[in-house]
Amino acid sequence: MYKHYCFQIILTTLILSITSLRAETIGSVDTKFNLLTPDDTINIEVFDDPKINGVSCYLSRANKGGIKGTLGLAEETSDASIDCRQVGPISWKEELQEGESVFKIRRSVSFKKLQVVRFWDKKRNTLIYLVYSDKLIDGSPQNSITAVPIMPWSNSSTKTTNDKNK
Repeated sequence: MYKHYCFQIILTTLILSITSLRAETIGSVDTKFNLLTPDDTINIEVFDDPKINGVSCYLSRANKGGIKGTLGLAEETSDASIDCRQVGPISWKEELQEGESVFKIRRSVSFKKLQVVRFWDKKRNTLIYLVYSDKLIDGSPQNSITAVPIMPWSNSSTKTTNDKNK
């Protein structure tokens, strides 16, 4: 029994670390101080749409610290927010499917996961991204949505404030 439990913990930790590789961490803030273990945080991450060039999505999500959070055993909350932006010329790498998952990460040892799905509003030429949390038995209605209108892109719009001041 003990060996089986240890194997589950190791496997879960490995899966969590592998699925996190798809997003780059931008920063985090502490939300709860824990004396001897990592604090609870809100992490800000960015990932690029895997099938669309020119779109990046910024995701904020709560993460539990403490012993359970460190070991990957805590059930994370369903709180998350998303904002996607056009960051270059938009082009499709391959055919899109409605409601296709573009980002997914486990949120507990049970079957809970946070995922981002993409839709395309052809009439308005806009990409829509929805972040939500689901679980094997019951998911959460908490969600966040963002829309990216597909616009022409020119190189002159890539200058930053720092570039103009040089």
